[in-house]
Amino acid sequence: MRPDLSGIPEIDINLATRVTAGDALVRAAAMFGSRTAIVDGDATVTYRTLDAASDALGHAILAGGLHRQEPVAMLMRNSWRMVASYFACAKAALVAMPVNIALAPDDIAWILADSGSRTVIVDDDALPLLHGFLQHPPAGLRIVVAGTGSVDGHHVESWDELVAAAPAGPVEVPVDDRDTVQCLYTSGTTSRPKGVLTSHVAVVIGAMTNAMQIGHQWGDTPSTLLNMLPMFHTTALNTLVIPVLFTGGTVVLHASFDPAAVLADLERHAVTHTMGLPMMYRAMVAARGDAGPISTLRTAVYAMAPMPADLLGDVEALFPSASVILGSGQTEVVPATVLQWPAHQRTKPDSWGPAVPTVRTAILGPGGEPVRPGDSGEIVYRGPHVMSGYWNNGPANREAFAHGWFHSGDIGHLDDEGVVWFTDRLKDIIKTGGENVSSVDVERVVAAVPGVAECTVIGVPDDHWGEAVCAVVVADGPASAPDPGPATTTADDLAERVRSHARTHLAAFQVPKRVLVVDELPKTATGKVRKHAVRAGLDRPRTP
Repeated sequence: MRPDLSGIPEIDINLATRVTAGDALVRAAAMFGSRTAIVDGDATVTYRTLDAASDALGHAILAGGLHRQEPVAMLMRNSWRMVASYFACAKAALVAMPVNIALAPDDIAWILADSGSRTVIVDDDALPLLHGFLQHPPAGLRIVVAGTGSVDGHHVESWDELVAAAPAGPVEVPVDDRDTVQCLYTSGTTSRPKGVLTSHVAVVIGAMTNAMQIGHQWGDTPSTLLNMLPMFHTTALNTLVIPVLFTGGTVVLHASFDPAAVLADLERHAVTHTMGLPMMYRAMVAARGDAGPISTLRTAVYAMAPMPADLLGDVEALFPSASVILGSGQTEVVPATVLQWPAHQRTKPDSWGPAVPTVRTAILGPGGEPVRPGDSGEIVYRGPHVMSGYWNNGPANREAFAHGWFHSGDIGHLDDEGVVWFTDRLKDIIKTGGENVSSVDVERVVAAVPGVAECTVIGVPDDHWGEAVCAVVVADGPASAPDPGPATTTADDLAERVRSHARTHLAAFQVPKRVLVVDELPKTATGKVRKHAVRAGLDRPRTP
């Protein structure tokens, strides 16, 4: 059955029925116009201001002649202007493309060229990152600067002036639910990054699911979220910031992580929700010292790495009213796809938790066949959170969507209660002496060693074992020895402590055969260890 819509303009039907990210902001602004949407340093931006600025920028960008679904690259730090730029693209049927500004100029040039970007919105202090791209600029390049910077030999436009001069009123153009609203390039930790195309419906359903799971409410008890993760990645953008804005809450933005500044704003703004990496929480615990707990926080989410039991206890003491839970996901499937329930932190702390209500999760064997609960295989997903596909990469799409599921590249299993247990990335499983070793299992043990601040575990080529388990650790400062003991610890001492602890808590084949102590681990902007860079920095070992 289909309705008779003859004689009704297409735009009218579209406006009345669509599911889009831009409309979600419009609804929040209509209900909570004078409420604070974003706190950005000294700037306090209401929903009415954010909505109007995104409309104005949308009009201004469209006036430059961009075609429907063209990308608009954004080289921006966390700011209210970055949020307004994202929603400008969403309203104008364009593709918002936040770019990782932690990348080198050559990598950024490759992404901008691969995506076919002709419009770039850039913070003035990020302008040097365009150097490689501007060696061979595309025809019709438009550079919009959020700030006062300039580029030799290229005309630039001011973000603020464009917004001030643009026509007032809403941007109302046809936007389909399955139109692409964002393109985020993956970290590229093993190869060239891939552009992940995500639809409006995926962003909206993902945001509303996160709001339900995390406890954001529409009404007179809004959430206040402090975001300290970069919004050019999906975690901050889709899991944290957008769900709060869709439900009328307040986002306190930090452009970088400073534990003292974060703690001050948690109290100053009575923050209810935040998310960080375990190392961030450890830094906050240390910076807080004996100043006492912060009781307003209701939810403290962590990701990217296991949280050792001692740190979990410290975080719970610092935030006594908060549920401390692990969230997991990836750019290709709007996170969170699985999320611990608060009780799991005690009953199943090493699990990822069950799937969220709008995602179906399963485990497939090597031939695409479902496996039984408890059996290991690849974690796969179905549902509206799943990306539309990779940009300009047919082979990757055919591999990703095989057997009617999105293939995550993660290995794990489901238990009898439907809880997901992650084993490792498929490419990071270590095959040593005929045994498969999960680097994540070993990392969880090594991270608990006194004196270890951070760690990663990789397989390195070995003449005897094929691959040898290698732990690469960062020491927790010079005074890292447990009591009783010396005031300082050498690298050899710490390495032996790691091996001794591992022999007690792991099977013999899992114990690291090599332990290296380094000053720091190479990471992506979200704190994910770049294991390929760690491997590249090691010599080929030979063990007895």
